[in-house]
Amino acid sequence: MTSNRIREIFLEFFRTKSHSIVPSAPMVVKGDPTLMFTNAGMNQFKDIFLGNAPVTAPRIADTQKCLRVSGKHNDLEEVGHDTYHHTMFEMLGNWSFGDYFKKEAIEWAWELLTEVYKLPAGQLYVTVFEGDEKDGVPFDDEAWELWRSFVPEDHIIRGNKKDNFWEMGDTGPCGPCSEIHFDNRSADERAAVPGATLVNSDNPLVIEIWNLVFMQFMRRADGSLVPLPTRNIDTGMGFERLCMIVQGVTSNYDTDVFQPVIQRIAAMCGRTYGFDAGVDGATREGDVAMRVVADHLRAIAFSIADGQLPSNVKAGYVIRRILRRAVRYGYTYLGFGEPFMWRLVAVLVEQMGGQFPELVAQKGLIEKVIQEEEASFLRTLATGISLLDGVISRARAAGSAAIGGADAFQLYDTFGFPIDLTELIARENGLGVDIAGFERELAAQKERSRGDAAIEATDWTELMPLSASEFTGYDKLTDTVRIARYRKVIAKGKTQYQLVFDRTPFYGASGGQTGDTGVLKNGAEQVEIIDTLKENGQTVHIVTQLPKDLSAEFTAAVDAGARARSAANHSATHLLHEALRAVLGPHVEQKGSLVSPAGLRFDFSHFQKVTPEELREVERRVNAAVRANHPLVENRNCSIETARESGAMMLFGEKYGNTVRVIRFGDSVELCGGTHAAATGSIGLFRIVGEGAISAGVRRIEAVTGAAAEDLVYAADDTLGAIRDTMRNPKVQEAVQKMFAENEQLARELAAIHKERIEEMACRIADELGAGEGVTVICRRLDMKPEMARGLMQVVRARCPRIAMVVGIADDDKPMLAVALGDEVIAQGVNAGDVVREAAREIDGNGGGKPFFAMAGGRNAEGLQRAMDKATEIIKK
Repeated sequence: MTSNRIREIFLEFFRTKSHSIVPSAPMVVKGDPTLMFTNAGMNQFKDIFLGNAPVTAPRIADTQKCLRVSGKHNDLEEVGHDTYHHTMFEMLGNWSFGDYFKKEAIEWAWELLTEVYKLPAGQLYVTVFEGDEKDGVPFDDEAWELWRSFVPEDHIIRGNKKDNFWEMGDTGPCGPCSEIHFDNRSADERAAVPGATLVNSDNPLVIEIWNLVFMQFMRRADGSLVPLPTRNIDTGMGFERLCMIVQGVTSNYDTDVFQPVIQRIAAMCGRTYGFDAGVDGATREGDVAMRVVADHLRAIAFSIADGQLPSNVKAGYVIRRILRRAVRYGYTYLGFGEPFMWRLVAVLVEQMGGQFPELVAQKGLIEKVIQEEEASFLRTLATGISLLDGVISRARAAGSAAIGGADAFQLYDTFGFPIDLTELIARENGLGVDIAGFERELAAQKERSRGDAAIEATDWTELMPLSASEFTGYDKLTDTVRIARYRKVIAKGKTQYQLVFDRTPFYGASGGQTGDTGVLKNGAEQVEIIDTLKENGQTVHIVTQLPKDLSAEFTAAVDAGARARSAANHSATHLLHEALRAVLGPHVEQKGSLVSPAGLRFDFSHFQKVTPEELREVERRVNAAVRANHPLVENRNCSIETARESGAMMLFGEKYGNTVRVIRFGDSVELCGGTHAAATGSIGLFRIVGEGAISAGVRRIEAVTGAAAEDLVYAADDTLGAIRDTMRNPKVQEAVQKMFAENEQLARELAAIHKERIEEMACRIADELGAGEGVTVICRRLDMKPEMARGLMQVVRARCPRIAMVVGIADDDKPMLAVALGDEVIAQGVNAGDVVREAAREIDGNGGGKPFFAMAGGRNAEGLQRAMDKATEIIKK
């Protein structure tokens, strides 16, 4: 049975049980500050569990893309080294929101596994929660009795809180659970050791495949549990593990989920994949590398398809780290010195594109981004190896048996050089690595990061029941509201309060649009709302002080001017999107945006720089649409099917419900929840202020509208006028061209003078040396520009093969150290690059170069003489 068929059977089964089948939510989470990635099947239903969103269907089933690489659920280091851990994985799940509970969940799970998938009942074990006295939760005797009707008691295991009480975080919905485990060992192994003794003992062949969570409590910030208003079911079955069992193999990587990609990798590197092949461990390392690459490829490809590109911050950094880990394994163990992972994307798309059409639609972008990221990191590896060579040389010179932890951490933190690769190369050179020192540096960095990001929040204080807050801001900027709930939040040492109203005209930051600001009034009292956020389905208003009477009726007033500017900029992004597709082609798709009162930025897929002529045409088209004064045509309750039929732009990486809001301005039709101008004429004027690449295959345009665009035009006019006055010539372009020509001529003349001066100084130094024997070391501070000093030293070393020249320069209080060595000095084993790297520590700097010439810059000018003396000392040794 193929993996695609196994997935289909699951969804078909629950469709017969009256479940609505919904598509997977994006793997990249938006609108939830507690999560970067979807790490469990229930994440997309979190708002329902929290009571912040209505139940659209009482029974739901799906397959959900998940990623676990950080925090509580972190499987990254195990991936590839065992048979069942993954970064990206699929979670098959069924949910009940206040409908069925334990009885149906258990009965249907048993029916599907034993009667539909035909798994042998004797190899299945289940766990039930033993209870927890501290939480006041008793033994789950209900689940115990239900399981007894299907399995013997020696196949039912009492589980502790760690294994059998599921919580999505420190606070939130939670409850006891029953896990279903499968004993995948051979008959002889099962006969020798009972499977019950191996459940939850990290045995790779006795593994959990399905977890049935009975969601019935809410964990509060103080640690206490309170019952949820309704009891819910949340189940999650590991798709890859299920495929392993149904397909009769003992490793997830031996299923057709991974084998097409693994076999392609093996063919590309000229190896044969086989976990037990070989006798020396080399084959095992190669197999681990293939599994790592196959696993990580899925995580990277799906993240990019969902709109998350590799970067140096937050979720983007996680994806870049995963990609670099895969490249490193390919580089070290499979011999890939050129980008290779991007060539595997087509195999993945063929395998999984049927279930996940975003892979098919984004294939070109995924390939381009991965290829560019691979090429970039391979260059980083080359740079890191070069730097590591210097570290190794210094360690040997100092008689050390290990590379220092601080050096290893700098390679990791500054240059992205993996610590395990540092260990490998050090080991090949007979050295160790101070891992304890590295870990201290890493822990200190993490502590700094935690301190920067630390947020303390109290539990919500409920003032009135609220299922969902009504947003009235599409139609009004002022409304009468009451505070439904509030809480105190401390972030970076500052105390703020978050308020949720029963209704609000304030737009919470989402969809790229920043949140509204304004005021909350009650009589003479006025509280400033400094920001508005959208979190877990709630519109949250941020204030620095609470109103005196929390139970009063308030007037909530949005800053009308700021809202109007944001709305104009948001509408302009729609016109820009349409214009870019018309000018550059239909491959253009939005990859991100930021809309604020000050301006807008728009990220889009495109594989080359946009020319000035293309930018001008885009700008013309947008301004033509502005002048056309297209009215806003809005459908707030459009079915998703009707929206698709209308040709509305839908963004990959967004989760759309059955009902969507459609915004039309002329030919521009998009799904959008943001605020907009009543007509395009309100935008006034559109000007592009910048265009550039932000990552492989993705460009960014920054623009302004209205008064900000006018100010830009005025500033350009003022600048042109000032140049005209300075040049005293109305023909500005001709005057500037003449000035540049004259400057070029002067530069050539000055270069000739410098060359003559250098030749003269070099001759004088050579004459001073004479024809004596042995190495001569010259150490001087020079009052000249670094490039001139470089030229002088190059000429001197070429004329004097036995010279070692050390030069210090203080250029605008920035110290620079340079070393030049004649050929006879180099022949004696002295390396200018090594000398500079060691001596530059005295000026808090670093640098390098060739064996015959090297330079370093630093931050500590006071240490320049010490650096020169140090370099001289090293050379004389």
